[in-house]
Amino acid sequence: MSSTYNKPHLPFDQQLALLKSRGLEIGDDALGISYLGRIGYYRLSAYLYPMRVPLISRDASTQKIKITRQDQFIVGSKFDDALKMYVFDKRLRLLLLDAIERIEVTFRVDISYMLGSKDTFAHTNPCMLHGNFTKKKKSNGLTAHHEWLAKYEKVLKRSKEDFFKHYKNKYGLPLPIWVSVELWDFGMLSTFYQGMQISDKTTIAKKYGIPDCLVMESWLRTLTYIRNVAAHHSRLWNRNLVDQPKLPKIGEIKAFDPLVLDSLMVRDVSSRLYSVLCILVYLLKVISPNSSWRDRLRDMVDQFPIIPQLSISEMGFPKEWRSHDFWQ
Repeated sequence: MSSTYNKPHLPFDQQLALLKSRGLEIGDDALGISYLGRIGYYRLSAYLYPMRVPLISRDASTQKIKITRQDQFIVGSKFDDALKMYVFDKRLRLLLLDAIERIEVTFRVDISYMLGSKDTFAHTNPCMLHGNFTKKKKSNGLTAHHEWLAKYEKVLKRSKEDFFKHYKNKYGLPLPIWVSVELWDFGMLSTFYQGMQISDKTTIAKKYGIPDCLVMESWLRTLTYIRNVAAHHSRLWNRNLVDQPKLPKIGEIKAFDPLVLDSLMVRDVSSRLYSVLCILVYLLKVISPNSSWRDRLRDMVDQFPIIPQLSISEMGFPKEWRSHDFWQ
């Protein structure tokens, strides 16, 4: 299929002129051109999008309200406000990557310690894993474990880690699971956890006060998704989550009860970033109870840029968020 895109390439000064023609207040033209040259029109457009005039319509078949954005900007919209949101989002991504790294490292230990006590090479032994992971074949004729091992083999081939070279030269392959796990990325870690036996997954989940291992599975998948978004420098703050976390049932984890009630009665909070922030705060409280991460996040939210069209509600923050247990 050939592309129908036919818009011309625009130099930076013409990009700025186009934004001006659509009603965006620029301020300093030279500075505006400089930012377009360093950040890029397309990347900044993600932060300019909420400032464009909304067009509200109703789908004739479903009767659902649909909001699209026109090219023109809302009166009073400023280029500087988009830059403020870009900086806020960058700081947010870095803070989330910090938390996710701590969780990832701890889960590596959780998995390798548990399975390593049963089988040195548990990650390669189908008997140590769930049958759906090791026996159920997909349309391509492979099991999820086969696919995971294929990805793992690629990781081994391209690894330049000194510890891997040392172990391979001294002992050969395969690697013990407690060595192997240090080469897995978060996606591999999440997929492997999903493929573990239910009793083993449940034991690890309960370490974090989570009675349902399916909840932990979904959290790991969501955090993998968030990590990938952040690592690729994509817009995060008001993103509609593609891989949404499963919330515990009422009463299973008291701190999450207000979110679950909101999801049932008002809106689907799992689709917005606030639910992920709560998950991170909850997990870090177990992993690193003396960490200042929660306070740094709360301070950052308090510094959300004052922009007429935008608010933290677009991140999924409810009005009473400060009263939630996560922030006490």
